Amino acid sequence: MTQLLASLPGDDHDVAVTATGAALVETSGAEEQISVASQWRLMWWRFRKHKLALLGAIVVALFYVAALGADFFAYSNPYDSGSVRANVPPQPIYFFDNGEFGPFVYGLKRERDTATLKLIYTADPSVKIPLQFFAKGFEYDFLGIFPADVHIIGPVDGAAEETIYLLGTDIQGRDLWSRIMFGTRTSLTIGLAGVLLSLVLGVVLGGISGFFGGWVDTLIQRLIEIIRSVPVIPLWLGLTAAMPKDWDILLVYFFITIIISFIGWTELGRVVRGRFLALRHEDFVAAAELAGSSTRRIIFVHMLPLLTSHIIAATTLALPVMIISETSLSFLGLGLRIPAISWGTLLHDAQNVQALAITPWLLIVAIPVIVAILAFNLFGDGLRDAADPYA
Repeated sequence: MTQLLASLPGDDHDVAVTATGAALVETSGAEEQISVASQWRLMWWRFRKHKLALLGAIVVALFYVAALGADFFAYSNPYDSGSVRANVPPQPIYFFDNGEFGPFVYGLKRERDTATLKLIYTADPSVKIPLQFFAKGFEYDFLGIFPADVHIIGPVDGAAEETIYLLGTDIQGRDLWSRIMFGTRTSLTIGLAGVLLSLVLGVVLGGISGFFGGWVDTLIQRLIEIIRSVPVIPLWLGLTAAMPKDWDILLVYFFITIIISFIGWTELGRVVRGRFLALRHEDFVAAAELAGSSTRRIIFVHMLPLLTSHIIAATTLALPVMIISETSLSFLGLGLRIPAISWGTLLHDAQNVQALAITPWLLIVAIPVIVAILAFNLFGDGLRDAADPYA
């Protein structure tokens, strides 16, 4: 490099020296930033290079925004039914009218086929129903605190339940889009609550098992083996039969969250136990014991922070498992029951061939389930790779 620079004439030599010096300064500056960066910053630098993981994180964030604002995004009352609007097919929105922006939907003609007695809905071009954003609708409590009645879209005049059906309606005339919004809230919150409870159980019991060893380790490991050896479907059949039929929806929701958490903590508990077995013989643990630190301080202050990145990645990957568990159980009739609204109970309405033949749009509910599971897995994979200290 020195010989090459020396061979350059006059001004070219000065420019090359300046460029080389700037590159060396930039490289040394980047190396210095890496050397002093925290573990979280290093994780973020690695994570943002994973484009699919970033996309998954954005999609997951959008799902939770929809879950928090389900009342706002649902333009119709999801529990409001009516036989006159049963099995309405999806209704498209037209955003431009005569070249000008003005969203509207066409009115519907309702007829009955005299041969099959099936209701047939056709668009009526002579009737245009204008729509507006941030329209008034049914009343709700935003975030369970603030009373409101504004929704993302709705008709200018009239009730949304009688005029607009973006994804169609079910056999009872309930709007599918609005029910999907409320189902998103239920399924995602069950998954999040289940993961948080599993996280507490896995970290605490796994940490105790790995730190103390002996009969405590043996007892916790045998408990894990017993839980993992029980078949899931027979277990849920027994639990469903044991739940009283007159239980409130919230009580059933709480019960299912507890059971999913009790089943799902075992894998994380074993991982934490293995890491604690390796860490308890390290010098910093012995130094903390000699300094008089309590067992709780050694576990939660000195040892557990070393597993934070792995625990976050494991938690992210456990979320789709919890969501698909609730959806599958509710689909089979073993989880939440009607009138509760979740992705599983919505798919339960489309589990027979007759329903699919008459109302195939009920399967639209499967799309957010698939997208959410893929997004969570991409996000979790990217987070796991970013949290790997040996990457």
